[in-house]
Amino acid sequence: MDIKGKNVLVLGAAVTGIPTALELYNMGCNITLNDCKPLAQLDEYIHDLDNLSIEIITGGHPIELASNCDFIVISPGVPTDIPLVKEAKKLGKEVISEVELAYRMTQTPIAAITGTNGKTTTTALLGEIMKESGRKTFVVGNIGNPIIKEVKNAAPEDLFVLEVSSFQLETTVHFRPKVCAILNITPDHLNRHKTLENYIDAKTKIFRNQKQEDYTVLNWDDEQTRKLSSLTKSKTLFFSRKDILDEGAYVENGYLTISYKNKKERIIDIKDIFIPGEHNLENALAASLMAYCLGVEAHTIQKVLKEFKGVEHRIEYVTEIDGVIYYNDSKGTNPDSSIKAIKTMTRPTILIAGGYDKGSDFDEFVSYFKGKVKALILLGETADKIKESAEKAGFYNIYKVSDMEEAVKKGKELATPGDCVLLSPACASWDMFKNFEERGNVFKDAVRRLRGAE
Repeated sequence: MDIKGKNVLVLGAAVTGIPTALELYNMGCNITLNDCKPLAQLDEYIHDLDNLSIEIITGGHPIELASNCDFIVISPGVPTDIPLVKEAKKLGKEVISEVELAYRMTQTPIAAITGTNGKTTTTALLGEIMKESGRKTFVVGNIGNPIIKEVKNAAPEDLFVLEVSSFQLETTVHFRPKVCAILNITPDHLNRHKTLENYIDAKTKIFRNQKQEDYTVLNWDDEQTRKLSSLTKSKTLFFSRKDILDEGAYVENGYLTISYKNKKERIIDIKDIFIPGEHNLENALAASLMAYCLGVEAHTIQKVLKEFKGVEHRIEYVTEIDGVIYYNDSKGTNPDSSIKAIKTMTRPTILIAGGYDKGSDFDEFVSYFKGKVKALILLGETADKIKESAEKAGFYNIYKVSDMEEAVKKGKELATPGDCVLLSPACASWDMFKNFEERGNVFKDAVRRLRGAE
């Protein structure tokens, strides 16, 4: 892709936008970086662009920028229906994601993972399996490191393991991973996508350009993802936690098993998988099947499943204080994800929840409190909405707090030995924090202060 000398508008000056602007600048493009926030409110990484001839325009999205560029690279956090983007499309300007840009610039194959929940764990797990197999692997995307940063470092024989969100997928055009997976689909980001159908449509762009020699991995147990097999052109394989399949990955007689090309292999006794919970078994099935499609041997998959300890901010053990265990599940950014965390708990649970309102419904979420959650601590924009759902379901042991420090102190006050305190917000973090990582770190810092360790 020869883009030297092109005028490129990069929309969004955060985790994705700044590295994108930097890489495009180094390729000889003329860059304008635009963000709706005032300059003073931008992330410190904006200083990575100091002393470079990159035009930075902040405090809004001026519509005239549409006519001054050859194409737009849009960050996942910027909605595609703002007037500037609409005007660019009207003028025939291409609007693409950083993922699409990176795909056009690399010959390195991609294993891509999407879904409402489990993406980060499955991506990290597949990355570890591929590295253990001896293949140079770059774990990139929504997991934290934009793929565009690693394009120049990757050779054709290497592999990108990419976590990709619906926001990133909706502005792809030619993106074609060698292997992809859709783990599950539940209503999420409806404030952005408007309807479940639009959300599903964005997710399916992960396999739209695949060919017969590529692979799509889908969740057999999830009705929405199972139906998507009618749309694929690639070799489609399923994974299932509940049913034994003729082909794919499943559990048989307590063993994670893979059947493919008339060969059936027991990979591991599911009791030996280190990360706990039914949802993590699904993640293990998906990652194992993707690795198998990429030629990894069963013993390598088994070794990693025995050793992989999970992902920071996803049901992460923090510490035990006075017989009470504290878990950080800040990655629980929607009700379905937090339901999975609650189901994993084996102790009476003090739950800390609430955050940015993405338009989610919390009735099903609170239905899982019975027999698990003994007290609910709420903070953030959705506190009253969750409280209303909980009280409607007959749950009244609810406490509202103003910040995370107060939430953690209240958790300690309510918990008795043998309990756990679980941060699993069921909401995004953007009302009070920059991202779920910051929220999780603030929680962990507050917990450590409880035991006097800064």
